[in-house]
Amino acid sequence: MAETGTRTTGGAAPPKGFRGAELGWPELDRIPRPPYRIPLLGDVLGAGRDTPLQDSMRYARRLGPVFRRKAFGKEFVFVAGARLAADLADESRFAKHVGLGVANLRPVAGDGLFTAYDHEPNWQLAHDVLAPGFSREAMAGYHPMMLDVAGRLTGHWDRELAAGRAVDVPGDMTKLTLETIARTGFGHDFGSFERGRPHPFVAAMVGTLSHAQRLNIVPAPLTPLLLRGASRRNAADIALLNRTVDDLVRARRGTGGQGDLLDRMLATAHPETGERLSPENVRYQVITFLVAGHETTSGTLSFALHYLSRHPEVAARARAEVDRVWGDTPAPGYDQVAKLRYVRRVLDESLRLWPTAPAFAREARQDTVLAGEHPMRRGAWALVLLPMLHRDPEVWGPDAERFDPDRFDAKAARGRAPHAFKPFGTGARACIGRQFALHEATLVLGLLLRRYALRADPGYRLRVSERLTLMPQGLRLRLERRPAPAARPAPVTAPDAQSPASAPRCPVHGVGD
Repeated sequence: MAETGTRTTGGAAPPKGFRGAELGWPELDRIPRPPYRIPLLGDVLGAGRDTPLQDSMRYARRLGPVFRRKAFGKEFVFVAGARLAADLADESRFAKHVGLGVANLRPVAGDGLFTAYDHEPNWQLAHDVLAPGFSREAMAGYHPMMLDVAGRLTGHWDRELAAGRAVDVPGDMTKLTLETIARTGFGHDFGSFERGRPHPFVAAMVGTLSHAQRLNIVPAPLTPLLLRGASRRNAADIALLNRTVDDLVRARRGTGGQGDLLDRMLATAHPETGERLSPENVRYQVITFLVAGHETTSGTLSFALHYLSRHPEVAARARAEVDRVWGDTPAPGYDQVAKLRYVRRVLDESLRLWPTAPAFAREARQDTVLAGEHPMRRGAWALVLLPMLHRDPEVWGPDAERFDPDRFDAKAARGRAPHAFKPFGTGARACIGRQFALHEATLVLGLLLRRYALRADPGYRLRVSERLTLMPQGLRLRLERRPAPAARPAPVTAPDAQSPASAPRCPVHGVGD
């Protein structure tokens, strides 16, 4: 069958364009809002231009599990409580909503997997074509390349250590994850660790993400006036991203296949319909994977390294697990990574406190009532605020702000309410690459713990940078080199009794449901 981008799905598309909460919530006045609302401007007192998410977190603490904010004529409903979020996860009544922040990325990512509207056909076509690229067999094939890129990171960190310099954690994690997805998915090497400055692709990507976020807080009629220069820079950034990807695809068409994600995009037909992704959609998907496939994972690793440096007892326990499970194996095998159960808990707890994709939106498929309390018309939507969902004291207890990886041991996870931990989204539109990201992050964290002791800067205070995704700002760590594995005595730590090797693993939580 010929390439296509026009396959249709059942049911009519929902209303188009931005839909303010006043259009979809008949009893909006029942939902709390900040007390000081300024005409025309809305709830902007005390709000920061660069911290809209963290501002919303502060409102959630004051206003409760569902609240609303208004900015420049646009009214939004936020959900921060587990009971309401669980109801929004009902796929029979709710679907993914492409909110303003995500819709602002459509000029660069189009109807790629992350930015496609739910009624658009290409996301399902791409999902079905690409899903085998994240099978266990495919993941095992990516593992040696992940090890190779991790070796470039540790080589760089060894040189920084020898020079007496602290390492730039967010910058280096960004290099690592970009190279990993580029190598494994597209057979490309950006040469990030050989560059003195970030690759132009990274600079352009950060520019587009930042511009998309800025569009959220500037009134649309004023955009041409206030963001004229920024819009020109954004157009140049998009052009660079497009050129980079087009060159990558052109090179692949000329050299033949490597069996990776790009090959699947170019050559694989849908198993039932025979459809293929159009050239335009291939570009959108490649950009989606390169951006989303490294930006969120780099943030996850950076937050995890921050918490490990601040909690030496957690780092010691995680390191002991690495020593026990991997021993003196110079290059851990694919199956050995999943055995690092406590290291995985460290990542999950980091994602709980600071989910690097910090929100997702859900819209009503038909008229309904949210959690039996709040009427919603078809097309009405709410934004699930993940850092507050992950801090709901009804689920996580009164110490929900405390970093504690044991929240994710098997017993605790089994006893937890469903849909309370959603760092990769929910339902059919949840992140297709979550297992890839978690394998990569667990492998890298294990390698770094085995090789280095992490020393925090006593003067550093966590500051969270927002550019649609989250990252610890300005995080630098001092390193100390540990002895080589063969020189260390075998640890006597007993296996974790709460995480038996035979326990079934949920693809998101990493433990039994």
